[in-house]
Amino acid sequence: MRRTENRILTTHAGSLPRPAALVEMLVRKSRGEEPDGASMAQLIEESTRSAIRKQLEAGIDVGNNGEQSRESFFTHVRHRMTGFGGRSERPIMRDLVEYPTYRQLMAPLFQRTMVDLLHAPKAIGEVKYRDRSEVEFECSETLRLLAEQQSKFVEPFMTAPSPGIIASAMLNEYYSNYENYVNAVASALKTEYQCIAANGFVLQIDAPDLAMERHTSYADRPLKEFLEYVETNVEATNRALEGIDAEQVRLHVCWGNYEAPHDLDVPLGEILPILYRAKAGALVLEAANPRHQHEYRCFKQCPMPEHMSLVTGVIDTKTNYVEHPETIADRLERAAMAVGDPRRIMAATDCGFETSAGLGEVVEEVVWAKLRAMREGADLASERLLRN
Repeated sequence: MRRTENRILTTHAGSLPRPAALVEMLVRKSRGEEPDGASMAQLIEESTRSAIRKQLEAGIDVGNNGEQSRESFFTHVRHRMTGFGGRSERPIMRDLVEYPTYRQLMAPLFQRTMVDLLHAPKAIGEVKYRDRSEVEFECSETLRLLAEQQSKFVEPFMTAPSPGIIASAMLNEYYSNYENYVNAVASALKTEYQCIAANGFVLQIDAPDLAMERHTSYADRPLKEFLEYVETNVEATNRALEGIDAEQVRLHVCWGNYEAPHDLDVPLGEILPILYRAKAGALVLEAANPRHQHEYRCFKQCPMPEHMSLVTGVIDTKTNYVEHPETIADRLERAAMAVGDPRRIMAATDCGFETSAGLGEVVEEVVWAKLRAMREGADLASERLLRN
């Protein structure tokens, strides 16, 4: 994994806007329908090519395929693994429950054509990875489309879900307990992780379970039990990562990529020591939104291990405000001072911009404006932090 040298590198958390026609096809596929395969493949290729080109034009250094071929950041595994079917009934995030009038205000958002992450399939049989064909195809197609571009990323990355988010959001009706289930998922995911790494990508593990579940499935349980759950999930992730160099892995942790009060989010300081146990060379963390932008101080109070870098959120993915470059530079300077070395930070978005097909709160034109502003802000911070 490349670190900042002469300028602060920029990246994002994974998902980028999809065209409406592709959203419709992915939603139909998620519902068990069969959209036209040739038309869908062509749309995926065109939208992936566009997503790569626009990232490069915006100045992204470490980019990806925008997750254009996936119905969401984690439910795509139903097409790559055995054992999933039926429908989960996932708890609603507690901050939405606590503010019912706000939930009513946001109701039209959830009436869009989109993949339903609250009612994902559940485990009804043994979870195993079928074969590597789909992930191999995604890797090879991404590499092919990257090679078409005249300009290049410093390095590419590819996302994959954590065992914990699958085991928490795709509920269990087969295994005797949660620990057995999450470890079975980890064993299956090892195939996907190894394939992505073997194709030369930085592997980003998307693990909102390590923060968001505190105000979701653990909302009525003691903090101690939630922290034990976080430990279990980090251990499962580490088992899935066996044989992959930690320097090729970054771990993305978030509190839920939806606009809401978020006043029940677990503080970063509570989970950070456990996150440091992950076999990862970098943490990708929210730090731009109003609930978490103060938590850069945690890295002074609980310093990062020497082998780790911080990919810090400087762009909020839940608002259509375009952050000023000076604001972005300020956020990067604070993060650098807290970590103690500007070469150990990278600029990023808090989360993805369309984590499931059809569910994006920032319009596409603003997405690219935000990413351009991130590059400008990173350049300002680079001048101030790295000029010597």
